[in-house]
Amino acid sequence: MIKIAFSQIYVYQLPEGHRFPMEKYELLPEQLIREGTISEHQLFRPQPLSSEELLLTHSGEYYRKLENLDLSAKEIRNIGFPVRRELVERGKVISSGTYQCALFAIQNGVSLNIAGGTHHSFADRGEGFCIFNDVAIASNLLLQKNIVKKILIVDLDVHQGNGTAKIFESVPEVFTFSMHGEKNYPVRKEKSSLDIGLPDGTEGRAYLSILEVELKKVLDTFMPDLVFYNAGVDILTTDKLGRLHVSKQDTKIRDELVFNLCKTNNVPVVGVMGGGYSAKLSDILDAHANTFRSALDIF
Repeated sequence: MIKIAFSQIYVYQLPEGHRFPMEKYELLPEQLIREGTISEHQLFRPQPLSSEELLLTHSGEYYRKLENLDLSAKEIRNIGFPVRRELVERGKVISSGTYQCALFAIQNGVSLNIAGGTHHSFADRGEGFCIFNDVAIASNLLLQKNIVKKILIVDLDVHQGNGTAKIFESVPEVFTFSMHGEKNYPVRKEKSSLDIGLPDGTEGRAYLSILEVELKKVLDTFMPDLVFYNAGVDILTTDKLGRLHVSKQDTKIRDELVFNLCKTNNVPVVGVMGGGYSAKLSDILDAHANTFRSALDIF
């Protein structure tokens, strides 16, 4: 059975004026169940990771600041919303969900987290709505436990996975592939194993052509034991922050391409949600739901 991590254990409303659409984490599983894509039995609720597990990735000083809610005003501004106890605990649960999904994917081929993809978090700081880096945490746990030897992170959020790139810049066991808007956030990019910066206005056909060629090359040469797939839907034409022109249908084709390539290469894959900032919440939900629909259709 394909397992889905439901990591939203806290319902937390951001102050008015903050753009991060937290509602999607509650509404997406409801939609997937209602339409019959998944059943309640496929959802699991992860338990928070321990401090020891989190400290494999994040620095002791940063973790201490989070635990004591002792971040500076500048550090909070960089994260983008007030850092409260609920969000710190939720980050631990999301990271646990991504790690548990990896274990399920190794057994069943694919598993997905209703949340995750917090790729702007560095070892020593948070940025861009990201506190803990769930994929980096899960990757380090898998490597430390010798469960896998080589991990490919395919980051297709419209923003470069800068925190992930920095964390693994000197780790040959992890290949970081980020395909993103070249002129989009963050202004200062880190160096991934492979960065593909796209110009503003890139359309679906060009996007899919580049992705297919480059991802095939990476899979053939790196030959990972596991793939983490950040399936951000901020590449949509309707996205307020994305600046690309990729339709919802082409975004679904992107998901199918990634899952099919992983299946063809017999590589288990973990899907995490990533970003999405379209004006209509229904556009965000449907595009994210397509990722789950595609994974379950293919696997």
